[in-house]
Amino acid sequence: MNRTLFAILLASVTLITLTKQQNSTVSEAFISYHIVPDIISQPPYNLVKVSYPLSGMEVNLGNELTPTQVKNQPIVSWDTEPGALYTLTMTDPDSPSPANPTKREYRHWVVINVPGVDVAAGEAVVEYLGSAPPENTGFHRYVFLLYKQGGGRIEWCDKKLSNRNPNRGNFNSTKFAEKYCLGKPIAGNFFLAQYDDYVPQVQASLTDTE
Repeated sequence: MNRTLFAILLASVTLITLTKQQNSTVSEAFISYHIVPDIISQPPYNLVKVSYPLSGMEVNLGNELTPTQVKNQPIVSWDTEPGALYTLTMTDPDSPSPANPTKREYRHWVVINVPGVDVAAGEAVVEYLGSAPPENTGFHRYVFLLYKQGGGRIEWCDKKLSNRNPNRGNFNSTKFAEKYCLGKPIAGNFFLAQYDDYVPQVQASLTDTE
C-alpha cells in the first residue's frame, strides 16, 4: 500500500477512535453525575467546550470551579453544521440545595438562534448569571446543553430575563425543548461549584423583580 495512503487511513481510524472515546466519556459523565435522569432522559454524546478566559479556567465534565472563577460570561464552542442555528442553555438542577431542589432547574443562561458558534450573534433571552450556590448547601451542578434548531429561527414567547432578575427557578429543560421543537440535546458539559465569598455580590445584584 502506498505509504501516503496508509498514513491517511491510519489518521482517519485514529480520529474516529478518539471521537468515539470522547462521545462515550461525555455520555458516561452525564449519567454518572445523575444529570440523566434529573433534567434530561438521554445524555448528549458530544462536548460543548466552555472556557472562562479572565480566570483561565475550563469546564470539564464535573470539575470544580468557584463562583469567582465563573463570574464572567464564558467563551463557548462546538462542532457545527453549515447554516445551522443553535440554542444554548446553562442551568442549576440543585437549586436552592441538592438535598431539597425545589427550584430545579435555575436558569443561568439561555441563548437562542445562535448562528454556528457565534454566541454573541444569538439572542440572549436569559442573560448570563454566574454560579451562586447558597452557603452550606454543598456542591451544585451547572449544566450546559446545546440543541440544534431543526425548524429554523425560534420566535421567543416567554419572558426575557436580565442578569439582574432572580426569577429564574423551576425551569424544565425537557419541557423547554418540547415547546420550541428542539429535540434532544446534541452536546453538553458541566461543572461543580459551591459557595465562596463572591456569592453575596451575585445575590446583591439581583434587583430586578419584574
